[in-house]
Amino acid sequence: MKEQVTFWFDVSCPFCWLTSRWMKEVEKVRDVEVEWVPMSLSVLNDGRDIPADYAELMKANWGPARVFAKVKQDAPDKIDALYTAMGTIIHTGGQDHKKGFGAYDSVIAEALAEVGLPAEYADVANTDEVDEALRGFHASAMAEVGDDVGTPVVKLGDSAFFGPVITRVPEGEDAGKLFDHAVGVASFPYFFELKRSRTEAPQVR
Repeated sequence: MKEQVTFWFDVSCPFCWLTSRWMKEVEKVRDVEVEWVPMSLSVLNDGRDIPADYAELMKANWGPARVFAKVKQDAPDKIDALYTAMGTIIHTGGQDHKKGFGAYDSVIAEALAEVGLPAEYADVANTDEVDEALRGFHASAMAEVGDDVGTPVVKLGDSAFFGPVITRVPEGEDAGKLFDHAVGVASFPYFFELKRSRTEAPQVR
């Protein structure tokens, strides 16, 4: 029986990106079925008192998150490929940390074209047309872990957690072993967190 995994993501987050690439490695060595679901740091921080510079990042992040909400609704079989395409452009391609509304418009257009999705999907990036759906997807993550965490949120079996937070992507059996350990701790209903200070930045390039 396949191990069921639900993975909530915001494409703008480099830590989430690395965790997602780990999960893609896990798919090669373990019998898993992953559902990819958008969440949004912009939704998470909406109405919060945050520094002005970070607020500009959150403005930019609305666009991609809205497009993923649209794709999740209309073409869910494409969301995995779109995340890979857009995340590669943003993180590996050095197009991250953009600021202001509409900042990711060209990235969105390029990624949609790469995976064969209609260019019109980009139209939702700068409107509130799918905001209700996006907030719903985001709320489904927060219902699992609470609203004092960011992205990714990963559900393994019956338990969901923020993370794992990694700075490098394990490959092959190392990816499988990390997955096995994550599933193991998730099997204890009274286990909540492990944490230590990070000593290196995410290695996305």
